Amino acid sequence: MQQTRDVTCHSTSEKKGASLLSSPAFLVFFSLFTLFPLPDPVLGITRHYKFDIKLHNVTRLCHTKSIVSVNGQFPGPRIVAREGDQLLIKLVNHVSNNISIHWHGIRQLRSGWADGPAYVNHCPIRTGQSYVYNFTIVGQRGTLFWHAHISWLRATVYGPIVILPRRGVPYPFAKPYKEVPINFGEWFNADPEAVISQALQIGGGPNVSDAYTINGLPGPLYNCSAKDTFKLKAKPGKTYLLRLINAALNDELFFSITNHTLTVVDVDAIFVKPFETETLLITPGQTTNVLLKTKPSYPSATVFMTARPYVTGQGTFDNSTVAGILEYESPPNSLHSSISIKMLPLFKPILPTLNDTSFAANFVSKLRSLASAQFPANVHHKVDKHFFFTVVLEPSHASRIKPAKVLMEPSLQLQSIMRLGGNSFSSRQSRGMVHALPPGSAHQLGFEDGLDCLGWKTSQSEAAASTSRSS
Repeated sequence: MQQTRDVTCHSTSEKKGASLLSSPAFLVFFSLFTLFPLPDPVLGITRHYKFDIKLHNVTRLCHTKSIVSVNGQFPGPRIVAREGDQLLIKLVNHVSNNISIHWHGIRQLRSGWADGPAYVNHCPIRTGQSYVYNFTIVGQRGTLFWHAHISWLRATVYGPIVILPRRGVPYPFAKPYKEVPINFGEWFNADPEAVISQALQIGGGPNVSDAYTINGLPGPLYNCSAKDTFKLKAKPGKTYLLRLINAALNDELFFSITNHTLTVVDVDAIFVKPFETETLLITPGQTTNVLLKTKPSYPSATVFMTARPYVTGQGTFDNSTVAGILEYESPPNSLHSSISIKMLPLFKPILPTLNDTSFAANFVSKLRSLASAQFPANVHHKVDKHFFFTVVLEPSHASRIKPAKVLMEPSLQLQSIMRLGGNSFSSRQSRGMVHALPPGSAHQLGFEDGLDCLGWKTSQSEAAASTSRSS
């Protein structure tokens, strides 16, 4: 009998459980929990941002103009997330320009539609419209940045992306006292859209900017700009993580802080083997994290941080220098606290010459992945096949085209040379092929059967009859 009562009692509990599971309230709760699970701290959380594209007035170099910006900020707002976080960024366009935002350097894994280049990944967001960018940060930590990706709106529409390691995962270096984003940019007294429009019409290079900027400020080396100077307030004996971003349109920049050594620890959201340098080189669109160890005592001087271009090619460029100030906080009630900064001696860094390729090559050669157990370099160490591609613009074709159209409609020759162990890769051609492609047609270069031969696809039948010959 006891056994029967136990069985009967258990059966009653199952009925109650079945009744609960079949209730409408539980089904609603289960559905919501399944569709919207609670965030897992290991996998990351969802972070929401809103970007309102607006016009607002900005004055630089005694020149006031209306610029396109995000949330009325120049540079734009900082995005902060951890590795593994999902970002939902709603963009609302309140200006007459079409707009799109590119998340520069973010690995868009299964979210290519959120990458941002206008007319490539998605149509631009038109006036009065909105769009939600949805992507997850995977396998990256460090600094990246976002910017407009249509025409030259990126001259004023840009800002930092700070990617922290997963919660509980430390930096592979000592935790800094403070982290500071430093955005290098350019300032045009003219409308950047008018500048690039004119360049496209005449076929020449665009007019150069009127100043470089640090966090939107040109600094004291430009006329009418002493008050618009970025100042990094620092305490003696502390370590600062500077998140450097080159948001200049096209220029590589040297950067240095007088009498201070910088330790490079991260480039383009990848940890690197740390190395020290007094000057660094940062290319357009590149980001570099450096550790700055301040002096143990107040230096009794005004310390400049400066940046100027590295140029080796021909053409016009902004040959000027932007400066900010590393301003040490003096101890309270000390003699230094009563001395005006204008009375302190000025220390300026000595940057490499404009075309110092030796310095550039030496600096770049030091960049090596950290490749530690915690942050491995997941790359192939054995190269199976080598490919070499060359795109050539034939001068005879270019000379018959109006200058304004040279970049748009030339007839191109694509020379493809494929080598494997010093021998020809293609079984059809001993040294490669040259295809004369007619203008106005779309072409796709592909390989049939994996690696056997070179195949061409074109939208016009004429291209199928294009000539080929040995190179």
